[in-house]
Amino acid sequence: MDASVDRIAQPWGGRTPYGRHEVWPARVDTHLEEGVAPDDVQRWVRAASILHSDGDAMDIAVVDGRMVGVRGRAQDRVNHGRLGPKDLFGWQANASSGRLTRPLVRRGGRLVETDWATAMDRIVSRSRSLLQEKGPGSIGFYTTGQLFLEEYYTLAVLARAGIGTNHLDGNTRLCTSTAAEALKESFGCDGQPGSYDDIDHADAIALFGHNLAETQPVQWMRVLDRLEGADPPRLVCVDPRPTQVARRATVHLAPRGGTNVALLNALLHEIIRTGRVDHAYVEAHTVGFEELEARVAECTPAWAAGICDVPAARIAEAAEILGSADRLLSTVLQGVYQSHQATAAAVQINNIHLIRGMLGRPGAGVLQMNGQPTAQNTRECGANGDLPGFRNWENDQHVADLAKVWNVDPKQIPHYAPPTHAMQMFRYAEQGSIRMLWVSGTNPAVSLPELSRIRSILSQERLFVVVQDLFLTETAQLADVVLPAATWGEKTGTFTNADRTVHLSDKAVDPPGEARPDLDIFLDYARRMDFRDKDGGPLVHWHDPESAFEAWKRCSAGRPCDYTGLTYGKLRGPSGIQWPCNEDAPDGTERLYTDGISWAHPDRCETYGKDLVTGASDSVVEYRSLNPDGKAMIKAAAYLPPHEEPGAEYPFQLTTGRTIYHFHTRTKTGRVPQLNAAAPDVWVEVSVADADERDLNEGDLVEVATPRGALRGRVRVTDIRPGLLFVPFHYGYWDTPGGKGPDGSTPGRAANETTVTDWDPVSKQPLFKTAAAALTLVERGGGRAAPAPTTTASVPSRSGGVTATAGGPSASVAQSDGAPWHGREEGSR
Repeated sequence: MDASVDRIAQPWGGRTPYGRHEVWPARVDTHLEEGVAPDDVQRWVRAASILHSDGDAMDIAVVDGRMVGVRGRAQDRVNHGRLGPKDLFGWQANASSGRLTRPLVRRGGRLVETDWATAMDRIVSRSRSLLQEKGPGSIGFYTTGQLFLEEYYTLAVLARAGIGTNHLDGNTRLCTSTAAEALKESFGCDGQPGSYDDIDHADAIALFGHNLAETQPVQWMRVLDRLEGADPPRLVCVDPRPTQVARRATVHLAPRGGTNVALLNALLHEIIRTGRVDHAYVEAHTVGFEELEARVAECTPAWAAGICDVPAARIAEAAEILGSADRLLSTVLQGVYQSHQATAAAVQINNIHLIRGMLGRPGAGVLQMNGQPTAQNTRECGANGDLPGFRNWENDQHVADLAKVWNVDPKQIPHYAPPTHAMQMFRYAEQGSIRMLWVSGTNPAVSLPELSRIRSILSQERLFVVVQDLFLTETAQLADVVLPAATWGEKTGTFTNADRTVHLSDKAVDPPGEARPDLDIFLDYARRMDFRDKDGGPLVHWHDPESAFEAWKRCSAGRPCDYTGLTYGKLRGPSGIQWPCNEDAPDGTERLYTDGISWAHPDRCETYGKDLVTGASDSVVEYRSLNPDGKAMIKAAAYLPPHEEPGAEYPFQLTTGRTIYHFHTRTKTGRVPQLNAAAPDVWVEVSVADADERDLNEGDLVEVATPRGALRGRVRVTDIRPGLLFVPFHYGYWDTPGGKGPDGSTPGRAANETTVTDWDPVSKQPLFKTAAAALTLVERGGGRAAPAPTTTASVPSRSGGVTATAGGPSASVAQSDGAPWHGREEGSR
C-alpha cells in the first residue's frame, strides 16, 4: 500500500488488517513540508509523539537547521510506523509566530523583555527571602505532563530536598492521578499492568470512558485493523457520546454522568452470578473477594438501569462479553477519571480483571491510561504528589533510602503529610500560605476548573508567579517572571508512554532566540540557590540530559520502575523499551504480574491505601492486617449520587472533553494550520431530543451557564445521550475571535468557566464531567454550521448544510508499506 491520504479527512488512515495473535503489519506515515522531497532531507532525528500519551515513535526531518516534517518509525513496538494527525502536523508549532525568545519580567504592571541574569535573580531573590521569612511551605511548583524524565527528576530533587517543600504537583493531577491511585489501591503500587500488544491477542476489548479513537489514535488504528482481520475482538464501549469507538462496538452503554460505580457494580454482579469467577486465581493472588461479593449481591442490571438510564438487557449483554472472554483487555480514561467516584470506579474495573484472572497473559490486561505524553514520568520521578521511584512517604525506610540516594538527612525530605496535590496548592495560594508558585509547561488559567477563581488567585499581588513556557499563554500573561523554554525537537531527553515504553527524543534543531531547555533552567536555579547535600557537595550534581538520566537510574534501582538496564545508546536502537529494564529483564518487561502480585507487600508497597468513599488514609497496621502477604486487593465501593445534579434552574448535565485535532489548551495545536482549521472554535453538542424540544438547530449560538459562570458556542446536534451537553475544553482566550477577554463582561468560550471546584476524595483529581447546566438560545445560526469536526464523536445527526471536515492538499500524508524513506544521514545528532 503506497498512497497519499488526507489525514484530516481520514484521521486514522488506511487499513492493514491482521488476525488474532498475528503481528500488526507496519505502515509508515510521512508528512513533509510543501516543496520538500524525501531526498532533500539532510538528517532524520529520532523522537516520539509529545501531543498524547501513545508514545508513537517518529523521526524528525531536518533541512538547513529547520524542521521540515516527520515520519513514523516502522520498527517501533508502539506504532509500527503510524502517526496520528497531531503527530503529523503539530511540529509546525515549534516555528510558529509568538514563540517566547527572551525572558520577561513585570515592571509597572507590564511584562517587558529582560536578560536571563535579571530574570533568574528575581526568582532566586524571592525564593531566598521567602525561605528565610516564611519557610519552605511558602513555595510551590506546578508542572506538566510534557517535559522529559530528566527534567522532572531534577525538579523533584530541587523542590523536595533543596527547597524542602511538600508543594510539588503536575497538571497530571487533572488527567492521570486517578490512574495512578487505582493501580496503587489494587496492586499496592503504580505501574501499568498491560501492554499495547495485548490488542493483538484479546478476544474482547472494553473501553470505559475512553475515547481511544481521539485520545490515542494510533492504538485505535490497531483496533480497527484487528476488526478488519480474522477472529476480530468484541468491543464494549461505555461512553455517553457517539464516539467512533461506540459506533464500532458490539455493545455501547451510554450512562448518565456520575453513575459509573453503579454500572460497574452491576457488571460485577452479573459476572459473579453467572459463575465466571476464576476462584483459583482469586484464592492465590487476592484478598477482599468476599466483601465485593456481598457489596454487589443486590446490584442487578435492573437496579443499575434505574440509576444509569441504560437498558438492563444491554448491561447484561456487556457482562456476558466481559464474563465469557478468553482474553479480556480493558482501557480506562477521563470518562472515569474526571467523573464522580473516579477512583472507586477505576478500581472496580481492576476488580473485573482480578476476579476473572485476566492479568499477566497476552491479551489479558488492564490499561489505566494516561492523558499526557510524559505523565508516567511525572509520577515515577516524584513530580506529581509521590516520592521518586514509587516510594511510600509513610514508610520511614523508603524515605531513608531516598535520602541515601540524594545524600541528605531524611528529615530534609518533607514526609510529615501527603505531598500536596494541585487543587490544594491553589487553595493554599488563595489563602496566602503559598507566596511563590512556579508553573512549568502548563496553562492553569484555562485548564483548571472555575476559571474566575483561578484568575483571581494568579492575579494576587502577594503571590509571586513564575511561568516557564513556549508562548505567552493566558497564565503567562498573569506572571511576574516568564521564562522562554525550548520544547520537543529542540532538546534531548527521555519519556515514557502509557504502557511503560521508554523513548529517547534527540535534539533536532536549535530553539529560537534565547529559549532554553527546561533542564538547563532547573539546573541554573539549583546552582544559583547553591543547594548542597549533607557533605557540602552540590545536591544536583548532573549537568546535562544524559548525566541526569544516569542519576535517575540510581534512584530507580530496585524499584518497580527500574531503569538500570537502559542507556541512551540502547534507546537509540530500533524501538522503545518497557520498564522495568534491569539485569533480570535486560530487554524490558512487556507485562507486569505474570507470576502474581509483586509490589503489594507492606514493606514494599507505595501506599497503605485509602477509603474509596472518604479518601481517608489507612494505616500500616490496617494494611498489614488486611494484606500481610502482599496480594492484590479487591476493594468494593457503594454507589453514591453526584454532588451536583440537574434541577429546575440547571436542567442539563455538562461534560467536557477532547477532540482528536487538539491537545490541552491549544498552546501548540491552535497554531498549526491543518489542526486549527479542522476545529477552530468551541462548540456545544446537544442531543436530537433536546434540540427538538428547544427548537435548536445546527449552528445556533447558545449560552451554557452553571452556578460558576458561562460560555457561548454554536450548536452541533448529535446522537449524544439526552439531557447531556458536551463542550470541548481546549479553547481559551489568547486566540479568541473578536478579542473577548476573561473580564466576565461577556461570556467567553472556555469550558472551565463553568466547571466546579470539586475533586475525587481518593485521587484528588478534579471533576470535569458532572456539572449541572442551563442552555439558552442567544441568536439563530442563519444557516451557519458549528465549527465542530464531522469525522469524530462530533459527527452531526443532521448533516444537511454541514461541510465535511477535510484538510486538502496541505494535509496529504504518504502511507507506505515496508521500510521508510531514508535521507542522506540516518540517525540522531
